[in-house]
Amino acid sequence: MKLCIAEKPSVARDIAKVLGATMPKQGYMEGNGYCVTWTFGHLCTLKEPHDYGPQYKSWNLFLLPIIPQSFGIKLIPNKGVENQFKVIEKLVSECDEVINCGDAGQEGELIQRWVLQKAKCDKPVQRLWISSLTEEAIKEGFQKLKPAEDYKNLYLAGNARAIGDWLLGINATRLFTKKFGGNKAVLSIGRVQTPTLAMLVQRQKEIDAFSTEEYWELKTKYRDVIFNAAIDRLKTLDRAEKGLEYLKVNPFEIVSFEIKEGKEKNPRLFDLTGLQVEANKKYGYSADSTLKYIQSLYEKKHVTYPRVDTTYLSESLYPKISGILQSMVIYKDLISPLLEQPIPKSKAVFDDAKVTDHHAIIPTEVPPSQNLTREEKLIYDLIAKRFIAVFYPECKISNTLVEAKVGTIPFKTSGKQILEPGWRTVYAKDAKEEPSEKDKDEEQTIPEFKVGESGPHEPMIHQGKTSPPKPYTEATLLRAMETAGKQVDDEELREMLKNNGIGRPSTRANIIETLFKRKYIEKKRKNLIATQTGIQLIDTIEDELLKSPELTGEWELKLRKIESGEYEANQFKDELIQMVTELTKKVIDGKAKVFTLHEEKEEVKEKKKREPSAKKELQTWEETQCPKCKQHNLMKGKTAVGCSDFKNCGFKVSFDIFGKKLSDKQLMDLVLKGKTSKLKGFTTHPESLMEGIISLSPEFTIILS
Repeated sequence: MKLCIAEKPSVARDIAKVLGATMPKQGYMEGNGYCVTWTFGHLCTLKEPHDYGPQYKSWNLFLLPIIPQSFGIKLIPNKGVENQFKVIEKLVSECDEVINCGDAGQEGELIQRWVLQKAKCDKPVQRLWISSLTEEAIKEGFQKLKPAEDYKNLYLAGNARAIGDWLLGINATRLFTKKFGGNKAVLSIGRVQTPTLAMLVQRQKEIDAFSTEEYWELKTKYRDVIFNAAIDRLKTLDRAEKGLEYLKVNPFEIVSFEIKEGKEKNPRLFDLTGLQVEANKKYGYSADSTLKYIQSLYEKKHVTYPRVDTTYLSESLYPKISGILQSMVIYKDLISPLLEQPIPKSKAVFDDAKVTDHHAIIPTEVPPSQNLTREEKLIYDLIAKRFIAVFYPECKISNTLVEAKVGTIPFKTSGKQILEPGWRTVYAKDAKEEPSEKDKDEEQTIPEFKVGESGPHEPMIHQGKTSPPKPYTEATLLRAMETAGKQVDDEELREMLKNNGIGRPSTRANIIETLFKRKYIEKKRKNLIATQTGIQLIDTIEDELLKSPELTGEWELKLRKIESGEYEANQFKDELIQMVTELTKKVIDGKAKVFTLHEEKEEVKEKKKREPSAKKELQTWEETQCPKCKQHNLMKGKTAVGCSDFKNCGFKVSFDIFGKKLSDKQLMDLVLKGKTSKLKGFTTHPESLMEGIISLSPEFTIILS
């Protein structure tokens, strides 16, 4: 029996149907010599700190860094996950061969390998690698199964990424929380999350520090065309008015007139980031929402695998292109001109050297049905039109540049005209965006001028104000993550920088969502704004390694090299261990800063008022009777209060309980009254309780309820 393991029940059903495994069982399908089962995405996760030792349950600076001898995995604690894993484990032990049908990407490989590892699989494993879920693609994929060994480096890269994120996230979060959090907040630090926040904070600071200045420009109108003075902006109205007087008494003369014909290249096919950028610009969709819509379209078989970072197609796809175009009947008016002649095989579209695991996102030959949501229809439309547009001719344009002078002051203007729309035909009916000032200037219709011609003109002053840098939107932030913070408009250069981007296309949306959940950023209209908490967190982190997009981009490049077999996964892990160790020492030895949460100012004031009474209690520990043995008094140590006859009695209460540091008064209440008042701020309770009353049980153990 051959066992196929898919990543979702819906994908398993599609595969089972093609294989003829149509008999439903508990947790799998069976038939025709196959069993087809599924995971629910991740069934396993890396073990948590407390799984390596009970001492790590509480957050303690002096136990950092936490570096396990070897990293283990465990089942995610969930009844449904545990039941499904038992099914997989049983089937793995009974089968002759396993076929890994997980999503064809790094995360999909990791999910499946961890499950097989946990199930102690010792059977031969084959890999199904497909780019769409159509019946034809699944059949073709099963005819071309590959040995799992071919994808070992992909797994090693995914595993190294997970371990790297664990090492930095767990240690840095505990480190900064205990050093700077003041028991009021968990300060979340992440390998990709923190440099992304740093970019937003940097932009926020540039905007806040920006000082608007007025400026004046000289313009003049000649033959209904506006010309701009080709000089620096004037800083005072007085100088502008003097310039205007000069223009009024001097003649206007054309110095040069040039028309150049050019071409506007076709837009590129979509990778995931490009699609998220376009959907955010056009419809205001968040990166996370777009990922959900495109994933749904993929599972409904209408588009190819979405979590990709290339804008090219493999050359082997070329023979299928006309068939896909013919199936897109709702776009037949745009497609019929393309089908009148052979589809062009351009290197800007088909390039094997630019395709790794997957090609760009394109439609499949399965046209969309009527049951798509409005959002899914709009996302499909973006993909479909982009797919059609890349096969149209380039757009031919005419650029006109005119230079003139008034006395000794140079002037110039330019205009652009579309001679042959080419690929722009595909977007002719789309709603046009509001043109910018630059676009308005370019849209001027410019008559033919002759060099040396002169005539009356209408000079004027244009008053303007300097503008601060624009806040990030999700679209511009995604592009900045893709290029590790570099401002790059050129598509070819951006393609080259992708290997050094921060995060992966499939994870960037989740990173942005995490920043929202942590309240480090907020959205105002389309703009992403760093909150005071986010700004303060970045200001608290002095180590550039944690917040530099460029350095994080270098780690990302190493992970890609692990994937291609050019770099050792263990070396990447060792480098991160060294970095985390050095960071821990540096922060522990450094001065503590006060991290104030702006929403909690009142609580901070109340604590300050209570401090004097806490100091009075300090003198009474040695006079306080042990509540357990009632024979000896208590004594205060560095980390706990305990019975002076601790060896025999055993009574001890730590200052730090479930991640919250108790004041002396709260500890005294616990010892004398058997319980505290209601407290907040617990961060490490096994059942995730964050507030409650601490009390002593009859056995003198600590209870939070």
